[in-house]
Amino acid sequence: MSAQPPTAEKGLNTALLCQESYACSGTDEATFECDECGSLQCQRCEEELHRQERLRNHERTRIKAGHIPYCDTCKIASGNIMQSNILSSRQRAAIRCQTCKINLCIECQKRTHAGGNKRKHPITVYHNGKPSVDENEGMDEETKKKKMTENVVSFLLVDETEEIQVENEEEFIRKLDCKPDQHVKVVSIFGNTGDGKSHTLNHTFFYGREVFKTSPAQESCTVGVWAAYDPVHKMVVIDTEGLLGATVNLSQRTRLLLKVLAISDLIIYRTHADRLHNDLFKFLGDASEAYLKHFTKELKATTARCGLDVPLSTLGPGVIIFHETVYTQLLGADHPSEVPEKLVQDRFRKLGLFPEAFSSIRYKGTRTHNPPTDFSGLRHAVEQQLENNTTRSPRPPGVIYKALKALSDRFCGEIPDDQMAHSSFFPDEYFTCSSVCLSCGCGCKNSMNHAKEGVPHEAKNRCRYIHQYDNRVYTCKACYERGHEVRVVPKTSASTDSPWLGLAKYAWSGYVIECPNCGVVYRSRQYWFGNQDPVDTVVRTEIVHVWPGTDCSLKDNNNAAQRLIDGMNFMAQSVSELSLGPTKAVTSWLTDQIAPAYWKPNSQILNCRKCGIVFKDNDTKHHCRACGEGFCDGCSSKTRPVPERGWGPAPVRVCDSCYDNRGIQLEVPEAATDEEGGTVMARKVGEAVQNTLGAVVTAIDIPLGLVKDAARPAYWVPDHEILHCHNCRKEFNIKLSKHHCRACGQGFCDECSHERRAVPSRGWDHPVRVCFNCNKKPGDL
Repeated sequence: MSAQPPTAEKGLNTALLCQESYACSGTDEATFECDECGSLQCQRCEEELHRQERLRNHERTRIKAGHIPYCDTCKIASGNIMQSNILSSRQRAAIRCQTCKINLCIECQKRTHAGGNKRKHPITVYHNGKPSVDENEGMDEETKKKKMTENVVSFLLVDETEEIQVENEEEFIRKLDCKPDQHVKVVSIFGNTGDGKSHTLNHTFFYGREVFKTSPAQESCTVGVWAAYDPVHKMVVIDTEGLLGATVNLSQRTRLLLKVLAISDLIIYRTHADRLHNDLFKFLGDASEAYLKHFTKELKATTARCGLDVPLSTLGPGVIIFHETVYTQLLGADHPSEVPEKLVQDRFRKLGLFPEAFSSIRYKGTRTHNPPTDFSGLRHAVEQQLENNTTRSPRPPGVIYKALKALSDRFCGEIPDDQMAHSSFFPDEYFTCSSVCLSCGCGCKNSMNHAKEGVPHEAKNRCRYIHQYDNRVYTCKACYERGHEVRVVPKTSASTDSPWLGLAKYAWSGYVIECPNCGVVYRSRQYWFGNQDPVDTVVRTEIVHVWPGTDCSLKDNNNAAQRLIDGMNFMAQSVSELSLGPTKAVTSWLTDQIAPAYWKPNSQILNCRKCGIVFKDNDTKHHCRACGEGFCDGCSSKTRPVPERGWGPAPVRVCDSCYDNRGIQLEVPEAATDEEGGTVMARKVGEAVQNTLGAVVTAIDIPLGLVKDAARPAYWVPDHEILHCHNCRKEFNIKLSKHHCRACGQGFCDECSHERRAVPSRGWDHPVRVCFNCNKKPGDL
């Protein structure tokens, strides 16, 4: 097998870089070679180093085109040799390894790159003072690159409402016009509207072709997020909508920018201001904070959820600040001793911002005295960053689409203006739940739409107790000591007691606290005296948050009053039905059977004896206890004792005529008096039964309406607030009755709440009325 390493591909950087990194970051192009220092140096490093007294007389050589540097490995090997012997021991380089980015002589190449994976590294051969690269085609390199970009077109990836305009991975790859297995990186551009972001991308990567639309109009020509594939650098280029532009969806646009930032490997912040404004630093600082707070966790979850072979880096992208000036000097020009990147970091610190999420921040400036702008420096800086795979490695385009889709699905929805912190570019409200605790006012820390995944509300801070919400919960102390947290609630009776037996025990021993594991652990009146508070003995108290639409508090589950009312309602209904009688005829017949002998039978009473009114089926007939005739209610409303008939001494119903003749003694045969005694007694018993049943019904109906609200459990919605059914929205009226669901406490009609199910959390251990929605919930209610 041949051990000949491959020659460097076209487009790889063969420029000689500064080896000192004294005044630069080691990425500036070398302009001098110092024989005595034994290194290549950029303009700034050469000036700073040789200002020192001991280095001032060093011999330096300006690097010209075709310069062949010394072997870097020889320099390292001779590091402990005397200075006078260094020049004699070092050899001129024969090749440059593009992967290791070092120059090697023939001997060092054989020693370090002859075996292992290094022999496959692409190299550039120095020949006759010029680097030689294989030319497979007759055209020059720049022409080939330009030809590769001739068919590149951009497409809308995400619109201004955060809706992805690409259906799936296949369509995304097809629109990029690249291979599915091609590993690429993502480069995106940010900046204020009108600063020339699209123009910068066109001239930096596509040789001036209008791949991304530009326009001289005042309105922004880039709305949403546009993407294109650069085949030369094998990267996806993304153009974004400018900041500070006129838009209706300002909050959504800003959130969209951070999603693009999260999937990028390198971002370019383009500014055309003569001086760097604070909004640049605030944007990057807030983006860094939001990235660490919301996106690192979500990117890890996306990797696991989507089963991606290539892990998504949780470290943010690299940043290049591309600063173009016309009338002012570039950053650091008046501070030759400091690199621009240090000045940028100082600006961040002064503003109290720490862009620690970004893998690197570089400054690249250009001063345009006469157009056009020189973008070669920016292109060179981007190429260097793309070659660095330490923190962000290339990945297939399908992975990029999955990451963007996952972030869009996670962080979506409208952003309330009244809860938005306008002081930050990326406030928490963009990505977190908008619910606020009613008790302490703190917000939920979970991500948006977490309820869809069954995740409950959470807050950073502990809540405070408010009597209005009674936001306490009890947990069983015995279970807690065994490592389990089991919530318990005070209730009327134990789950093993029948409803009426539970009420009886409640009246005698008070409410109970029952644990599913330990059983009944507390009764409020278990002893005649000396009963302790449950908090001191069997339960722990915890203060919980009160979220809108949820019921997290302890509440009062002592539903004895409501149970009693439910029982009384049942009894009243039964008594009412019994008191109606089977039929009118049977009722009349029974009345006649216990009527005294002198009473006229009901079947013979067709009209009132005095006024003559004809009795109808629903009219009530009344007998005068003195004469025994039938009268209407108006003609027999007076009362007096009738001792001669056995009605006394209490007053009884008599007609008007007998009442007027109350001083005249009635002549009643003695035999008749004895016979009537038994029938009068039977009639008295019948009337007592009838009056008792009627009184029971009346006594039940009236107080039930008065005490219903007083007996209502605390979690029930009051009757006066229930205007329509919570489910079907039918309005309640006299014919449509209201019913409370024993689980949620809302008001429903009978059709929407006829299911029966136990609700242990509310103290209803036996099947009770629940609505359709609560009945669908799995597990115990």
